[in-house]
This record gives sequence, structure tokens and C-alpha cells, in this order.
Amino acid sequence: MDFRNICIIAHVDHGKTTLVDFLLRQAGTFQQHQLLKDRVMDSMDLERERGITILAKNTSIHVGDTKINIVDTPGHADFGGEVERIMGMVDGALLLVDAAEGPLPQTRFVLQKALAQGLKVILVINKVDRPDARIDEVVNQTFDLFIDLGASDIQADFPIIYACAREGWCTPELNEVPSYLSGAKKGTLTPLFETMLSAVPAPKIIQDSFRMLVSNLAYSDYVGRMAVGRIISGTVKKNQKIFYHGLNALGTPIVKAFTITQLYTFEGLAQVEVPQLISGDIGMISGAETVEIGDTLTELDSTPALPRINVEKPTLGMIFSVNTSPLSGKEGEAIQSRKLRDRLVREIRQNVAIKLEETGSNDQFRLLGRGELQFAILIEQMRRENFEFMVGKPTVLYQKDELGNLLEPLERAILDLPEKYTGDVTRIFQERKGLLVKFDTSQASRISNRVRLEIDIPSRGLLGIRSRYLTTTRGEGLFSTQFLGYGPHKGEISHRSGGAMVADRLGETVEYGLLGLEDRGILFLRPGFPVYEGMIIGENSKENDINVNPCRAKKLTNIRAAHAEVLVTLSGIRSLSLEECIEWIDEDEWIEVTPKSVRMRKKILPQNLRSVKREERIQ
Repeated sequence: MDFRNICIIAHVDHGKTTLVDFLLRQAGTFQQHQLLKDRVMDSMDLERERGITILAKNTSIHVGDTKINIVDTPGHADFGGEVERIMGMVDGALLLVDAAEGPLPQTRFVLQKALAQGLKVILVINKVDRPDARIDEVVNQTFDLFIDLGASDIQADFPIIYACAREGWCTPELNEVPSYLSGAKKGTLTPLFETMLSAVPAPKIIQDSFRMLVSNLAYSDYVGRMAVGRIISGTVKKNQKIFYHGLNALGTPIVKAFTITQLYTFEGLAQVEVPQLISGDIGMISGAETVEIGDTLTELDSTPALPRINVEKPTLGMIFSVNTSPLSGKEGEAIQSRKLRDRLVREIRQNVAIKLEETGSNDQFRLLGRGELQFAILIEQMRRENFEFMVGKPTVLYQKDELGNLLEPLERAILDLPEKYTGDVTRIFQERKGLLVKFDTSQASRISNRVRLEIDIPSRGLLGIRSRYLTTTRGEGLFSTQFLGYGPHKGEISHRSGGAMVADRLGETVEYGLLGLEDRGILFLRPGFPVYEGMIIGENSKENDINVNPCRAKKLTNIRAAHAEVLVTLSGIRSLSLEECIEWIDEDEWIEVTPKSVRMRKKILPQNLRSVKREERIQ
């Protein structure tokens, strides 16, 4: 059998998962009687709810006698680790670019990895049906991007396909697009299938002993852990004894033998058991419970290991802790430190971009990752597994140069927004030590009059800025980031201007009690919510904290005023999402996460043991 191994590169919401849907449908992967869902590759609930791809996933289609293995990769920079590890599994890539937005930061990040691997790239201009599409400009910008990233002459001579993934058609001829849009012609994705077969080279068949680099992990209740990767050379059969080359806890290379219990390959969305895997195919091998991502599987113990997968280092850290609040265990499973550690260890085994560090406390563990969204996704997954735990404020990972100067991670924020909000947005970023490096009005379309800003900003300056940006642009702004590296420390950055309103007793919030606190700031809780001493119920309008009583009820007496009582209700409550809580909290505060609630609290609960002054509590 002939093979083609291809990944799909795209920025968030450029139509990557929708395109895979129609590739599977038109290749005859599904039977006539099958009930099909949209975005079949988004298998996680969180992926469907948020409309983003989080995990890299494999599928395959058959075109004639050729099997095309397709890897759907995430489009958000926080999940870049998923992208980096699958590059060694493929020989080509579909670069999906929005016909209006053009190449965006994540496009650049993943394309750079693909070009460095020498992959052959096919450019797919998607969403050509958008009213603000500017196809010629986007093609030119993409070509400039290829040159800027050091593409070879062969790579820069890429084939171009114009597509509307939502309607399931494409064409290699730009002048045919209007006839497809008007309905005069009915199209399919056949030109894309033909281009994949002709432009992407078949994997090199190496007649040598079996070797495979583990690029991903899967788990089955029946056969346990399974190693996912491409067969570099040779063949492997069920019940065969092979070796894996890995690292022990100290980082020392080890070689261990194991017997293969099951072999699987991908057929459509299904994992099909097979008697053997051959060179060039992508498959799964079970039998080694301790195999890790980056290990090499070989037929002979004397065969040298392949280079391990290189993943960029984390830039943020977050503390995960056992839940110690008075309401612990009321809404979920109050896990002990051993179970919390086991869950975090399971996560780092599946995600090479996350690292785990021990802390001085037995109940707290430090997780290192790439961004707030990556942490938020993990926290949400643990919530849905019925866990209760606490997390702290994300902190930036600093470094020092040879002279001992402090260095911090820097990122480039690429903002696509309506032109009328430019002044307010630049002021927000300048307050966070941001430096405007590019003001591009060529992105302004004929209809929406948008501009693109590029701002270099410290990673810690991005904490808490996303919600302010979306509020300022009335939800119309697009926000993307690209990691630049480490640079000199930029100085102090203010976080939030107000302190916290903190409950001073155990009880339930009462409307009468909250009514008296409305003038003090912004409330986060509605009446009828359980609170305890040290729990945060709102944001104070002044910079210091304030201890308040939200449980105060109206006294019932037989004395009434002469005038009739007027019904007074709360004017507004600001409900914070998990991501907004992560952005809001300070260093002396926790987020308490349960399956039903997300609460914020002080690390020190008794009010007589903590200061309300900001300069004293943030130390």
C-alpha cells in the first residue's frame, strides 16, 4: 500500500476541523446509514464548546490504492506542544489560511516548524465566500511569510487551492471561484485529493530493522497505554519482542524489552487492530506501560535511539493545591495530595509541553506551562472528573544572563480590530509595558475597516489583559500571541487597581446585606450563595481589601416608618468565568475549583491574621 502522511496547519477558527469533516465524508469513510455530527474530529466536550482544537488527533482516508494519514493539529499557541511532537510523523502539510484574515501568528509558528522539517506545503485559501475576502493579497502575504521563514526554492513554489470548506468544494483555478460562489458550478474536494497525492512525497521506505519514534500516547481500558507514531523503518508484528529507549527519573538513558500485545492503525476515525505495521504507516503499539513521548521503539537493543522531540520551554507556572476551605467536599471529591499528584503526573505524560515541580509543601504542586488557556483547559477537565482543588495566580518564569541581570519572557501580541478602537487599545497595552512595533492599515477591508497592530509585551503583562481588550473592542477584536524569547526585565506592572471585598463570617449571602455593599465596588455573588470567612465576594473600588458581612439580614421589628417601603433590588452582579478568575486574583489569593462552583478566597482565611493593605499582603 502507498502512503501519504499530512498534517493541517491553521490559526484558530480558519476552518481546519470543518475541512477534515468534508475530506472524510467525500472519501467515503462513513457509511450511508451513519449519523454524522459536525466537527467529528473535535472529540472532547471542551473542543466542541469552545470551537477550538486542543489535542492532536489522527485519522485516515483512502484515495484509490493510497492511504492518506491526516493529523489535525491545534491552532492556539498555548497548545504548541501538541504541534511540535507530530511534525516528525508527516511528510507534508496543508496550510489553511482565511481568505480575509490572512496568515496569523499561530500560522507562522507552526509553519516555521514545518519548513524546518523540510515538509512540502500545500496552501489552501479557505472561506473564499466571505464578503471581505482579499484572495490575491492573502496569497502574496503568505508567500512573503514563506520567504521570511527561510523556505527553500522548492518549498516556496507551493501549489494553491481555493476552497470553501463549509460547503465542501475547492478549485485550483482562481478564475473559477465566482462560478462556484454563484452556484453555476457544483464542486467537490477532488482537486485537493489529487494535489495531496501529487505534491506530497510518499514516506521513504527504509529496508532496515524496525524503528519508531513515540510522538503521542493513547490509553485503552483493555490494553493499557499505547504508543502512537510513524514507523520509520522495518515492520513489526503482534507478540513480537522489541525494545524501548527512554529516560529514567534522573534523566539517564535506559533500554527495556517488552512484548507487543496489540497493534492498531487508523481507518477513518476508528482504531483498527492489525497483525502488523509496515514502514511509512502511522499506528499504535501496546505492551509497554512505562513508555513516554519521545522514546524510541526498536527491534534490536543495539539500534541507536532517534533524537528526542524538542519542545520549547514553559513560560508560566501555576500552583495546584489540595482544597482546604470550610466547604471542602460539599460539591465534589475532596482529593488528597497523593491523588492530586497522580492526576497531574498523568497529564504531563500526555502533554510534553507541561512540566511538574515539587514545592516545599506536601499539599501543593507547581505546574509549568505555556499560557493561561492551557491551564484553564486542564482545570476544566479536572472539574468534570469530579475533583475539588485550588489553584494560585500564574507566575512568569524568569531567567538570568551571564552577568546576573534578570530576564523575562517576551511575546508579540497581534491584534486585529476595528480602527475606531485603536487609541483605547494601545493605551491599555502601553500601561502593561507594551511597545507598538507595527501599525498595519493594509489589513483594513473594504467592509469592516479593520487594522492590525503588533505589540511587543512582557508575558506577565498579558495576564488579565484579554478580557479588557475584548471589552474595549466590544467583542470585535481578534487577539493572538507569539513567543519571542527572553529579554531584559521591563519593571513593575500594575495588576488590578481595586482590592477585594472579603466575607467575614460563615453563612449565605442575603440581598439586604449585599445591597449595603453595592456602593463599595463590584459584587461577584448573587443572594443565596454559601460563603465563609476569607472568601472573596467582590472587588473593592479602593486598592485595599475590606472585610464585609454579606449575610446581614433586615431586622424584624413592629416599628415602621410612616412612608411605604420601596422595593429595592441589586443593580448588577459581575459573574466571573474560570479564565477571568485566573486573570483577576493576586498572589495572596486562591481559586477554589469544584464541579459546581468556582470561588475565590484569601490564602489566609481568618481576618485577624491577614492585612488589608495591598503593599503588606502582596509580598
